[in-house]
Amino acid sequence: MIKNKVAYITGGTKGIGFGIAKVLLENGVSVAFSGRKRDDVEKAEQELKKYSENVLGIVSDVRSLESEKEAVKYTVGKFGQLDFVIANAGLGVFKPVDKLSAEEWNDMIETNLTGVFYTLKASVEELKKTEGYYITISSLAGANFFENGAGYNASKFGVVGFTQAAMIDLRKYNIKSTVIMPGSVATHFNGNIPSEKDSWKIQPEDMGNLVIDILSMNSRVLPSKIEFRATKPAN
Repeated sequence: MIKNKVAYITGGTKGIGFGIAKVLLENGVSVAFSGRKRDDVEKAEQELKKYSENVLGIVSDVRSLESEKEAVKYTVGKFGQLDFVIANAGLGVFKPVDKLSAEEWNDMIETNLTGVFYTLKASVEELKKTEGYYITISSLAGANFFENGAGYNASKFGVVGFTQAAMIDLRKYNIKSTVIMPGSVATHFNGNIPSEKDSWKIQPEDMGNLVIDILSMNSRVLPSKIEFRATKPAN
């Protein structure tokens, strides 16, 4: 069902995005992915070629609509179509709201929320052609507020609301939309260095396997929102 399809993933150089790209490639999907830094993109592209040659790294900034349009253009130019879009790029700054700077707020909102819109805006006409699938990566922080999380909560609550509303708008084109809300994932997010202590957490490949499950579901069903948790609490 998904073999020989084409995916575009934002924030694909490491962490969740890289894990999703790896699993998709292993399942016969051609993958284009983007990141802001050329060195990171080139390194990730070489690593992902271990799983398939059908991979394309693109330097793009989701905070720019024109940049995302170019990324989609490169993807279609390389692979001929676009079936799946995974809007994953994101960042977090965790401070009390009175200490959070305007620059930090804007960077989170522009990356985590506006970037999700720009990625869809840039790709929606291609998804109409293939009756494709649009997946966003939010967080359990998109439903549960916490101390020092005002900016991050705002962006991730926004991603949930945006994706749910977009799902209703896009169904008439037979485009499906799902928002995934993971808990703790073993990545470099917020300065973490993944190690054995993170073995209890969701792994990036687990996110990839979840995406495969979503994309492989019968066409008559649509899991519009998924909360994805580790089975054990933090140690």
